[in-house]
Amino acid sequence: MDKTGLFWKKMPLRTYLMKEEARAPGFKAQKDRVTLIMCSNAAGHLLKPGLIYKSANPRALKNKNKNALPVYWMHNPKAWITKVIASDWFHQCFIPEVEKYLLSLGLEFKVLLIMDSAVGHPLDLLYDGVQIEFLPSNTTSLIQPMDQGVIRAFKALYTRNSMQHLVSAMDMMENFTLMEYWKKFTIATCLTVIKSALKEIQKETLNACWKKLWPDVIHDYKGFSPEEIHNEAVSKTVILARLVGGEGFEDCTEEEVDKLIDAHSDPLTDDDLLELTKAASEEETAEEIKEDDEGLSLERLGVIMRTQQQLQSYIEEWDPFFERALKTINGLNSAMETYRALYTTMKKPASAEQNNLVLRVETQTLPRTPA
Repeated sequence: MDKTGLFWKKMPLRTYLMKEEARAPGFKAQKDRVTLIMCSNAAGHLLKPGLIYKSANPRALKNKNKNALPVYWMHNPKAWITKVIASDWFHQCFIPEVEKYLLSLGLEFKVLLIMDSAVGHPLDLLYDGVQIEFLPSNTTSLIQPMDQGVIRAFKALYTRNSMQHLVSAMDMMENFTLMEYWKKFTIATCLTVIKSALKEIQKETLNACWKKLWPDVIHDYKGFSPEEIHNEAVSKTVILARLVGGEGFEDCTEEEVDKLIDAHSDPLTDDDLLELTKAASEEETAEEIKEDDEGLSLERLGVIMRTQQQLQSYIEEWDPFFERALKTINGLNSAMETYRALYTTMKKPASAEQNNLVLRVETQTLPRTPA
């Protein structure tokens, strides 16, 4: 297990996005950091990462089921690990995930957890079947498996997927402007990018990172080393940046992308931490005073159903290839099945209530029979 910072809303410094933000007053989004807790075994199984954000309930995740996120969600005003958070991750994330993994392999619950000796980790973690060993001081960068390229490869993949998300938005959105897109790049968008990056981390890459600590288990897969994954992601990021175009993008270099990836490890100053804490407090306050959102109401589900029907009619009318259109429509119907079932379930009590209301009104307006 190892932890790392991620400045989730940061681009190469020469891009005009970063230059515009540097001139704007207030908290700088490029300094908005999350802390990730990453943990893998030598067989190449990566646990769901823990993620520490500055506030508990950001607006972008309102009405979202946090148990269904691609990360284990935690919060702290400075977005860093504490003993309480480390204990929470151990008992609520690590233990259940490992139990499930070992059960799927038919193995007994017998675990060795290797951690570094940082102050944030509690020394009183106890659980039957788990042995914890702390690496000697100042050895993390030398032998810690997560620090032997996995984390850096993940950050390279995150950077590339961030740029891909931007290019896709340019292709899909009408009247696209880069500044408006960046304003709407929320922590929810960040989680989408994290999920995409995690999908690309192969078990062969994770296995390769144990070479210095446990060389006997390494398979030396070709083409999956962390360095190869990192280099390929950096190259593709440069290509994508040039598709974006504009100042700092069209002439983006691999060296600049590497600097951006390395900058995720930069510590925040005391002033930065103060600003981050203040921003967290303001986000929580804003959340409290906003009216409650109704989420997936019956009316909104109706809008979703009608939108799907409209999309289906466009495909049927405009696509000249019948088989492709049919395949797409079948896929849409299959994907929408959950929402359709939910709509039907929610509509039943509403219909019953309407019938009761009509019955009450009719009863009240019936002429009275004379005695």
